[in-house]
Parts: sequence; C-alpha cells; structure tokens
Amino acid sequence: MIGFDEAFALAARAGGVLGAEEVPLREAHRRVLAESVVAQVRSPPADVSSMDGYAVRDADLAEVPAGLRVAGESFAGRPFAGELPASSCVRIFTGAAVPLGTDRVIVQEEVERVGELARFTRPLPNAQYIRPAGSDFERGEKLLPSGTVLTPRALVAVAAADLDRVRVVRRPVLRLLSTGDELVEPGTARTVANAIPESISVGVAALADEWGARVEAAVRLPDKLSTMEAAAAAALDVADAVVVSGGASVGEKDFARTMFEASGLELIFSKVAIKPGKPVWLGRARGRLVLGLPGNPTSALVTARLFLAPLLCSLTGRDPAEATAWRRLPLGEALKPAGERETFARGFLQNGAVRLFGHQDSRAQKVLAQASLLVRLPIGDQPLRTGSVVEVLDF
Repeated sequence: MIGFDEAFALAARAGGVLGAEEVPLREAHRRVLAESVVAQVRSPPADVSSMDGYAVRDADLAEVPAGLRVAGESFAGRPFAGELPASSCVRIFTGAAVPLGTDRVIVQEEVERVGELARFTRPLPNAQYIRPAGSDFERGEKLLPSGTVLTPRALVAVAAADLDRVRVVRRPVLRLLSTGDELVEPGTARTVANAIPESISVGVAALADEWGARVEAAVRLPDKLSTMEAAAAAALDVADAVVVSGGASVGEKDFARTMFEASGLELIFSKVAIKPGKPVWLGRARGRLVLGLPGNPTSALVTARLFLAPLLCSLTGRDPAEATAWRRLPLGEALKPAGERETFARGFLQNGAVRLFGHQDSRAQKVLAQASLLVRLPIGDQPLRTGSVVEVLDF
C-alpha cells in the first residue's frame, strides 16, 4: 500500500497524449489545443472609434466654441469614404473606422447637432477614443499556446483570429464497467427484489466528460468471472482506458482485477493509504489503462476525482496538477485526529471557513450531492483546532 502523493504521481505519469485531430470551431468547447493559434488577421483591422461621436481634426477645434459641417457618417463595416475634409467632421459610431486625417473622436454627449452642423463648445479632451489598428493583436501573432483548454473565453480569441477549425488533442475514449449482481439500471430498482440502482457510472461518466474524455459505453456486469473476462477483453478492444467499479476487495465474488488478468494486467499501484478509497488500483492491460474504483458511491467518486481526473489530464495534454489545485482555508470547527490513513472528507464552505458533513460514510449518496469540497486531513493522532488551516479541493 502506498501513500496518496505517490499514487497521484504514478497516475499523472501513466498516460500520454493520444494524438491530434482537426475539429470545427463550434465543436471545440473544452477541447485542448494540439498546436498554437496564430492570428490570420489583425485586430482591429483599422483605426476605429471606441465611442459614438464625431471624428474631428484638432486644428479645426483649436478655438471653441466652433461649428463644423457634418461631411458624412462612418459605421462599423461601412466606413466613410476618403479623407476627413478640412473644417468638417464625420458622425461616427463605435467600432467604425475613423476617416484618414482624424485626430480624435468627440463623444456625442459633448456635441450639439443642428441640422448638418455640429457645434463644439468645450476644449479638446485628453482622450482620443481611437483604438489603433492592431492594438489587440497583429496578423501572425500567437494568441494561444498548444495545451490551452478551449474555454468560452479562449474560443472568442480563436474566432477573432479568423479560424473556423482548430487542431486539438484527441479525446480519450473510456468504457465504464460496473460489477455487482445487485445492480440494476436506475429507474428499475423499485420493481426488482434485492436490487439497488447502479449510480456510480453516472457520476463517473459526468466527471470524465468534465476532464476531457468521451465515455463510449457504460456496462453493468454480474459477478460471474467468465462474463466479466469477456467484457474486459471487449472493453480493451475499443477504449483508451477502462474504469471498473466494485469488486475491489477480497470477497469470493470480487473479480474486478481478476477479470483483466487474462488480458495481461500489470499493476501500477494497488491500494492507497487513504480514507475513503483504500481499494483503488491502477494498471495496464494490452497497452490500455485500467482504473479500479471501490464499489461504494462516495469512495468511487472521491477516488475518481483524485486519480481519474489527473489521468485524463495526462491523456489530453493538460498538466495533471490542474486536477489537484489545492487551496488552504481555515477550519470552522474542531476535528478528531485522522488516524493512520490520510482522509479526504466531504465538506463545504460557510462564512469563509471549512466545515464537514457529519455523515461521512463511504456509501452516503445524499451527502455526496451536497458536498462541494474534499478536505485533506493529514495522518496523525492530534486533533485539529478551529481555525487550523487545511487543504481543500473543489469537488
């Protein structure tokens, strides 16, 4: 049995980027760039107004009050043609190109319009209200490096670069296997004696999607070794990684690891000194990664957050450290010693301090839905006092 930090490091190093593919920009949300985004245009493409107002020459307003003839209008995408005539101004709108010869834009609130004449009564302001061409970025400029996760904000930059397609890291394909004779599809347990809804794969699939994977299928398996071995082999045929939940202990029907032995399973780690989630394991079979999660829902989701998330980061070209962005916050209550295993308790933030739910059972599912933090409690026999600083992870 190994400690959490060692197990995390092994999971973070286990994967490798799976290659790249080109996708339409509108399908690239949350994908990871496989190459840098380079601007194909400059922004803005010309000197443009940052306000609605009037484009003027400074020389024409050296003395105020003054009146200037309105020579025309300039709109975004439909600029005023030609140079700004002397002793004239041009009505201009935000984002429109300023006419050649313009020194500044006077905001419309400071101008009195009388027919085709604009009257200026105040001295010239310091602000020019002109965005120079290329002041955002120039053509050929690198806007986003490879490895960037395409958030909504990043997608705006890609589109502004005049790109409609991007090269991204291929999403790892996952197959989820749930083991247990007692498990049935959610929505049917009420009609089957001695059955419980299979809930783990639903949560793990959502977590995997958040961290960049594509869940190809979720399969429920009975505790029958021959059936499980066939399912393991089939999963390894189609998936980059397989996640199996349940059957991780030492009971007569705990075959989660055994089912992969016929496919040449080699363990990377087996059991981690944490609570909950001690039975978690990671291995490789036929070149595919296999992560074994405990069968209790809280244990499964905690270990998926701690080990599947960094594993998926490594497969998608992201830094696995992104998956464990620990923060340090004060406790809002005193806690008992964690004991011989590092504990990842479910908690929440209240008035800037961390509090734990009273129900920390590894099978709890109602509390699981309410928890927003994993609170890392160190090994030891010393209690933690109110105000002690602990590490927390968004859950």
